[in-house]
Amino acid sequence: MNNDPWQIHHPDGAFRVIVTKSLPGRRWLDILTAADCRVEVCRSTAVLDAETIKSAIGRRCDGAIGQLTESWGATLFDALKAAGVAAYSNYAVGYNNVDLDAATRAGIPVGNTPGVLTETTAEMAVALTFAAARHIGEAERFLRAGRYTGWLPDLFLGTLLQGKTLGIIGAGRIGATYARMMLQGHGMQIIYHDLAANADLESFVADFNRFRVAQHQPPVTCRRAASVEALLETADCVSVHTVLDDTTRHLIDARRLSLMKSDAILINTSRGPVVDEAALVDHCRHHPDFRAGLDVFEHEPVLAPGLAELTNVVIVPHIASATQWTREGMATLAACNVAGVLCGYPLWQQTDILPFFEKDPPHAIPSIVNPEALGWSGQRA
Repeated sequence: MNNDPWQIHHPDGAFRVIVTKSLPGRRWLDILTAADCRVEVCRSTAVLDAETIKSAIGRRCDGAIGQLTESWGATLFDALKAAGVAAYSNYAVGYNNVDLDAATRAGIPVGNTPGVLTETTAEMAVALTFAAARHIGEAERFLRAGRYTGWLPDLFLGTLLQGKTLGIIGAGRIGATYARMMLQGHGMQIIYHDLAANADLESFVADFNRFRVAQHQPPVTCRRAASVEALLETADCVSVHTVLDDTTRHLIDARRLSLMKSDAILINTSRGPVVDEAALVDHCRHHPDFRAGLDVFEHEPVLAPGLAELTNVVIVPHIASATQWTREGMATLAACNVAGVLCGYPLWQQTDILPFFEKDPPHAIPSIVNPEALGWSGQRA
């Protein structure tokens, strides 16, 4: 029996690429082998530490695809540089697990996988919203435990969201898509907070209102809040879609939780540390009508003490992007990032990445997050 966790594909390839987890689908692997890459894939489900990854990089390597659960810092980028690596890609749209400065100092471009997670993640935010509002998790556990003895007028009374106020913290692609889903489907009033106004979202709402008025329905509103505090005080449901950086770590803390309505709903599908998890546990304990839906956690995979026992919190294990199409698409983009650099392709100059999923993908690199720092032009340096 072979106990080696690393599986090798196209062993005689001219380039050597390591991939720290098995990825969904086959297309990503076909892309790398078509670029004449020897691909070494770790089949272990454990999170790899820096020393294990460094050992896998070895003395000669040309490319790497890593995971958001791994910390890619100076130690690894120095090892990549020493091994001759030309490209690294994160298997994620976010890259807070990557030290971009260290990568740039090593001269290594860092790829990510934007454009395929938007609708998938927004749908999960919608699912968590209604699961929290309607006690779905609690009701299912009640039923499975054999406690259901018949219909009752007051069994698991939830919250009607139709026409309520929805707060969006971070109105980027995912946040705005979630807002549109809730607006169109449930007539919710939108208040959002972002560093910049989202003119596209506001224009969409204006156009949608013309349709509503034509259907003899009242118009809905969309406005930008001056502060996070103003949003929290106003919204019946708050969904977090911001990036994780030094300014957003514990953005939702005890003080800000105290500003929310006692029966409000908090949804987080962004990054776990944006919410002070211990403060949330304490708040939910003292406010039983308050509810939360979480896809991400501050210290994944470990949950804050007491979180798992709370009946007013819905928790799922970081699966917001977990649809077959999205996860295979992420793998395709990560592979195209690495293969594109190795083949000397130019940077993709469009926001639409769907052409990379066609039979003959563009001869281009889909997404590099540090091209300017590396001195790349649109056609590469």
